[in-house]
Amino acid sequence: MAEHNDLGKKGEELAVEYLLKEGYKILDRNWTFQKAEIDIIAQKESILVIVEVKTRSSLDFGAPQDFVKPKKIQLLIKAVNAYINDREKDFCDDLNIRFDIVAIHKNGESFAIEHFTDAFYHF
Repeated sequence: MAEHNDLGKKGEELAVEYLLKEGYKILDRNWTFQKAEIDIIAQKESILVIVEVKTRSSLDFGAPQDFVKPKKIQLLIKAVNAYINDREKDFCDDLNIRFDIVAIHKNGESFAIEHFTDAFYHF
């Protein structure tokens, strides 16, 4: 597997660990619908949290969160609609949806993690 794929998988693992420590329940990982993939689907209280994880080996070309582009956001919105329709019976009527980004970058031998809540809005 390519080194960048390994880094991406490591980033997703770190994001899951972080979210669990913060009290989130992980419902699904790498859930796909057509051409879209949701990295992490989590829940905290009555909020369904759609998490896009971006991991970079350095900040030389920009912050990880800057790489979530409008096309990706559109795909995530389509995917979350399909996810909810597919599991409608699993959720209460007052469930809110939030889109977060967990940005991770390598900092020497460790990783820095930033969690952006309400990173973008569905419309």
